[in-house]
Amino acid sequence: MKDRLERMRNIGISAHIDSGKTTLTERILFFCDKIHAFHEVRGKDGVGATMDSMELERERGITIQSASTSVSWKEHPINIIDTPGHVDFTIEVERALRVLDGAILILDSVAGVQSQSITVDRQLKRYSVPRLAFVNKCDRTGADPLKVCGHLREKLGLNSVMAQLPIGLEDKHRGVVDLVTMKAYYFEGDVGEQIRIDEIPAELRAQAEEYRETLLDAASMFDEELMEAALDGKATVDQIQKAIRTGVLANELCPVFVGSAYKNKGVQTLLDAVLAYLPSPPDITNRALDLNNEEKEFITVSDDSKPAVALAFKLEDGQYGQLTYIRIYQGLVRKGSELFNVRTRRKLKVGRLIRMHANHMEDISEAGSGDIVALFGVDCASGDTFCDPGLNVSMTSMFVPNPVISLSIKPKDKASSDRMGKALGRFIKEDPTFRSYVDDESNETIIQGMGELHLDVYVERMRREYQAEVETGMPQVAYRETISTRADFDYTHKKQTGGSGQFGRVAGFIEPFRDENYEFVNQIKGGVIPNDYISSVDKGFRIAMEKGTFIGFPIVNIRATINDGATHPVDSSDQAFQTAGIGAFRSAYEKAKPIALEPIMKVSVEGPTEFQGNIYAAINQRRGVIISSSEDGMFSVVTAEVPLAEMFGFSTILRSLTQGKAEYTMEFEKYGKVPQSIAEELRERYLKAKREGNK
Repeated sequence: MKDRLERMRNIGISAHIDSGKTTLTERILFFCDKIHAFHEVRGKDGVGATMDSMELERERGITIQSASTSVSWKEHPINIIDTPGHVDFTIEVERALRVLDGAILILDSVAGVQSQSITVDRQLKRYSVPRLAFVNKCDRTGADPLKVCGHLREKLGLNSVMAQLPIGLEDKHRGVVDLVTMKAYYFEGDVGEQIRIDEIPAELRAQAEEYRETLLDAASMFDEELMEAALDGKATVDQIQKAIRTGVLANELCPVFVGSAYKNKGVQTLLDAVLAYLPSPPDITNRALDLNNEEKEFITVSDDSKPAVALAFKLEDGQYGQLTYIRIYQGLVRKGSELFNVRTRRKLKVGRLIRMHANHMEDISEAGSGDIVALFGVDCASGDTFCDPGLNVSMTSMFVPNPVISLSIKPKDKASSDRMGKALGRFIKEDPTFRSYVDDESNETIIQGMGELHLDVYVERMRREYQAEVETGMPQVAYRETISTRADFDYTHKKQTGGSGQFGRVAGFIEPFRDENYEFVNQIKGGVIPNDYISSVDKGFRIAMEKGTFIGFPIVNIRATINDGATHPVDSSDQAFQTAGIGAFRSAYEKAKPIALEPIMKVSVEGPTEFQGNIYAAINQRRGVIISSSEDGMFSVVTAEVPLAEMFGFSTILRSLTQGKAEYTMEFEKYGKVPQSIAEELRERYLKAKREGNK
């Protein structure tokens, strides 16, 4: 068992979009004999990459959902998760990194460190995931892996060092020089399956020795034995590999490998590096909370003989029911065994246990510590911890970013309405960054997500997977109304329809009130209005404030005072004074010069300092007021107050202005006065809707 765990690797493949993640995964599957022919991401054969199993992924040539597979390389089991590159699907990367032990960070040899490379690096650091860097596409015009290694140091702050050098670049790229073994590796045959090991070409010898010295200097910081051997010029391959591994596991060294996944060069040597340098499950300390012991830290142990602890990190709702991906941190999970869901406090029986290969399933009878597998038919949520019934521990949760963009959706017909409801229920359960709610004021169904592409994909999935035809539009902003001056009222409600009538007179005033949304002040003296009816007046005021008569939105920030009135011994009633309150409020409201208010959001934009000017301009163009800005190294944080109405589409604009390197969060701050021109527009729209409604 110990040997199995030490051989095992759980790795993620992460990078900016179009850096070649899925292509590299396809080559790894081929060289590990998992597939017998590989297909391209945008293949002309119409098949598409194995790991892009969703029809939408194949059409668009992008990864939308992270996909899991298991391979074996040189008798080492490797669990691989291929993650999306688009920032819109960042939760897929987030939950994959939560359960992985190591990662391969792929970079384009021409573009180097790009926007999503920065985001992925932040995520890797958040979960302290050791990584190797692979500079892909060395066959591209303008390829420069050495420059990319410098980018890793400058832009990501990594201690990056070349572990390989390319033999030729662009169309002359033939292989790699390994700086540990000091050998040249050529990838020959139809698909690079034949590796020819040779001496380093004479023209590269001096460069290889120079970069090897740099590698030894960096690695020897983690091993005194290597430091002494390097000074004597007697460093062995085992010593160098051991020191590099120590540095990688400490997250203080990032060896850089080179190649071209598309041209089948450098993939096998990268797999060798995964075995040599990335951690096995026992190398990583995973922490949980012991709920039976005041949430004290509980260290899980990669040992099959211990009680089971597993984390459900991803859900998929397919045609055969819910598929729950789990990472086992401790113990064994067997088919037919019993587990305990710590959140729901319920026991469950393991029905089907599955090892995933993209969308293909392989039934297994048991899975041990370190394994990434899936359960069928288990009712749970993303982030739930399963453990042996004798334990009560919870794995720490993953970071879930808040949605940044909203859309309103409306079904085209009754059948689509029911299907839309089912689709939303499933998507919300699967994806914590996708949210949906019905707006109380507009009665619109609002969906929220991480970007326009994110929501576009879900709308398209509703149409394809659920046959729910929906229309999308901008969600309505929750405006408010208030008054700008004091106004008096003296209103009598009188109604006589035979028998007992209705009578109530209310007098007083309304005035602007900043401290709270509404305050009711009773200044009635001498019992001119009995106490029983005063609360009815208050109720009438509250009803009148639910919808204003200026732009048709709720009224806020008002203090209403009553100081006089009259009753009738027979006709006065609770209902009469409630109606009098409504009439009194509305009569005064028109005289109090109503104004429109809009929600002002506190917006925090984080991005590289070089784009600070662009960020300022984007905020100013949206009627924003910059509150503060601070710089932290290469990054700056700009805080501003911006009207919500101006924030629609901001994420897309911000990405284009900052090459996709900035991101923002926003939260409600306060209500502010709407500019006169916009208020007039809102007023005209309200009056027009009112006229049309009365026709």
